[in-house]
Amino acid sequence: MANEFERAVVICINRYFTEHRMKGFAYRLKQAHFNTQYVDIIVDSPDPSFYLAIECKSVKGKRISFSSNFHKDKDNVHQIDNISGFLKYTGRRGFLAVEFRGTSQKNEAYLMPWEMVLAFFDTQASVPIDEFRRCIPLERTSYGYHLDSLVMPPSD
Repeated sequence: MANEFERAVVICINRYFTEHRMKGFAYRLKQAHFNTQYVDIIVDSPDPSFYLAIECKSVKGKRISFSSNFHKDKDNVHQIDNISGFLKYTGRRGFLAVEFRGTSQKNEAYLMPWEMVLAFFDTQASVPIDEFRRCIPLERTSYGYHLDSLVMPPSD
């Protein structure tokens, strides 16, 4: 499931570049058993707002847990901390893309800026779907997910 979601997010972002006549390319990083993979998707673009690193999670239910949906490496470093170090080192903007399966008639997916992920990681064991609904939606369409903007929607 996660690989399908990663593929869908890559297609979605590359479609965004095409639709907006922008230079940029999203691609999945190949997973190898003995190599460290910090994130699932890298996005390269001359536009700094699209110089991204995206971690993808596809979960069943209405929340994502920092203990069960993320892992620790062989040195017992949490995945969130590893990704944060990668973002700091590379200067990329980070996002957590989460697909919530089985929550309604169709799956829901959102992009949460990494700063928000860190705020929840520091204070909570999990993040409910309602917090993701305040973030950037990936709208489900007949041709896959669709991204309108990387700007956070106005808060209520």
